[in-house]
Amino acid sequence: MTRPSVTRFILPSLAISGVAIAVWLVATGEPDRSLTTPAITPPTVPTGQRSGSVAGAGLVEPSSEAIEIGAQRAGLVTAVLVKPGDRVEPGQLLARIDDRDARAALAVAVASATLANREVATAEVNLRAAEAQLTLLTGIEDTRAVAEQLVIDRRAERDRSATALAVARARAAQAQAQAESARTDLALREIRAPRAGEVLQVRTRPGQFATAGPAPGGSSEPLITLGETRPLHVRIDIDENEIARADMGAPAVISPRGAAQRRVTARWVRTEPLVIPKRSLTNQGNERVDVRVLQVVYALPAGAGDFFVGQQVDAFVPARR
Repeated sequence: MTRPSVTRFILPSLAISGVAIAVWLVATGEPDRSLTTPAITPPTVPTGQRSGSVAGAGLVEPSSEAIEIGAQRAGLVTAVLVKPGDRVEPGQLLARIDDRDARAALAVAVASATLANREVATAEVNLRAAEAQLTLLTGIEDTRAVAEQLVIDRRAERDRSATALAVARARAAQAQAQAESARTDLALREIRAPRAGEVLQVRTRPGQFATAGPAPGGSSEPLITLGETRPLHVRIDIDENEIARADMGAPAVISPRGAAQRRVTARWVRTEPLVIPKRSLTNQGNERVDVRVLQVVYALPAGAGDFFVGQQVDAFVPARR
């Protein structure tokens, strides 16, 4: 019995099998190219503005801008009286700093002012007595009945009493100023709202130590952040290459990031006069970071409840015709 030839039967069979396997792998390994609906609708230019609009990205901010409030005196926070979302009025107490040392200093200053006032009263009595004695001596018609030296002494006593009264009054004014300074220092231990607005963030808790000014390590985080949210503003960055095309005074269409179907018309408020380096990035691959932008501020309508401070938005500003 003859053995099968390798070149005539086995190698062709292996070749045919390899081709069949390759065809099967290509047929079954082809990627799925069917169209599906995206989970999040990407931002698109609103209908009617596709032929003439300038796109920009921006952030939602309070109409007063964010007001960062810190402590004017360092100390332990003893009470925080507000929480995020609260409405506050001008002068409303927001938090307290430990003020025991300030109250003790005020008590000492008030006692010193009281003592100084008593010294003024004593000096006034002495001056009146010295003036009365001098008047009594100078009122005697017979000059031989009174020694000239006695008159001179009484006049000097009157002058010393007047000088002592002036010194006492100066000390009383100084003590009163020290008391006012102590009252001011005590008042600075209370953190109050500089204006009406909404509390946006609270970064301190009772028991934490508040520093006066920037925190240690170069951190400048404020204790409390508030701002006026009625209405909200949107700060839009317009690329410097598009400044000439944008119609700055016209209303703009604003959409929240990730919700392109939600569109509101915002009113133009102002255009910042300074062109600054771009800081608000969109993380797109073709985005340039070496450009400068012009910031334009728009006011959102009162019923726009889907916007929050710090939220990123997409804006479409009409182009000049």
